[in-house]
Amino acid sequence: MLTFEQARLRIIDSAPRLATERVLVQEAAGRVLREPILSPVDLPGFDYSAMDGYAVRVEDLQSASENSAVALTVRDGESAAGGEDPPEVLPGTCVRIFTGARLPVGASAVEMQENVARDGAIALMKRSMTAGQNIRRRGEDLREGALALPDGRRLSPSQLSLLTALGRVRVAVSRRPVVTIVATGDELRSPEDPARPGSVIESISPGLMAFVAQCGGDAKLAPIARDRVDEVSHAIASALASSDVVVTIGGVSVGEHDHVRTALERAGVTLDFWKVAIKPGKPIAFGHAGAKRWIGLPGNPASALLTFTLFGAPLLRAMQGDARAAAPIVTGALSRSVAHGLGRLEFSRATLDEHDGPARVTPLVGQASGSVVSMAEADAYVLLDPERARYEEGELVRVLRLRDV
Repeated sequence: MLTFEQARLRIIDSAPRLATERVLVQEAAGRVLREPILSPVDLPGFDYSAMDGYAVRVEDLQSASENSAVALTVRDGESAAGGEDPPEVLPGTCVRIFTGARLPVGASAVEMQENVARDGAIALMKRSMTAGQNIRRRGEDLREGALALPDGRRLSPSQLSLLTALGRVRVAVSRRPVVTIVATGDELRSPEDPARPGSVIESISPGLMAFVAQCGGDAKLAPIARDRVDEVSHAIASALASSDVVVTIGGVSVGEHDHVRTALERAGVTLDFWKVAIKPGKPIAFGHAGAKRWIGLPGNPASALLTFTLFGAPLLRAMQGDARAAAPIVTGALSRSVAHGLGRLEFSRATLDEHDGPARVTPLVGQASGSVVSMAEADAYVLLDPERARYEEGELVRVLRLRDV
């Protein structure tokens, strides 16, 4: 069996790049940038005040102190954001200025209005200042021609504001990968269907669809495929024809009612691997048909959601050209001791507390593969080494946060 790292790297390395499309900047949140953005201008475009106050010459304030204030004449006129050209700051004078307004000629600092005593046309300054104080300089953030955003960046809301500040209206991003989810099994039924003996509600696909959307994909749900080889084959073939990625749930074991492997062969899917040395989720499988990709998830809810987190999410991100396809592994301290079986890397569902001091992780009690309750409680996985049987309270462990997926 492949290790977790080997399997994930194989999936990422094999990911085909999707085509690009140009979208409006305001519609690009969560999309992966497919062009480097160079600044066409200096940002800011001019020197301006960071405070409401008075534009001054620092050489006029060298002797200023609480006990010996310097009196400056306030010139007629002012500098307001978007206003007309302000008067020049001459020796012994100052100019009223507001946040975001252009710095007047002759000024080298801005004193906050809270520190100034005003008496008619006289402003009393009670402290010395340094050049550039409370001023934002032209090009301080970006110089014309500098790299503003690199190719492969997944765009955040604040980055959309940066793009707009640079004058961009549209931007090149990867198109969304289309992902079709096919659940298989005679025991499955939709929530609106009447209960029947031995049946269970198909509850995994809503979570997978949310993960797909979180990764920038477009999720589609196929009808449940019963345990008939022809029905499973038709479902997979139809999904492959209209999708970039097909995700099947269940049917990847070796039982007499597991028909996914036969259906894949009929659909022309080449298997890249089948089984990974992890717990839960060992029967995870991966394959391809040309540029299309297939991921076979186990049928147990915890195993299915975990394996998509570990392998499906990196695949979708890599297909979009995301420079950080795999979620980072961080460190946390165990809040209690924990034991586990040897032999496979275990991903233990846990809660994560990062509110005060170092992150503390608490593995949940219910770790059964079929437990949807513990999956609903978890916001992280603790990675337990296959060669260690026990960890003590306070030990540092590797952690995968679900919000990073």
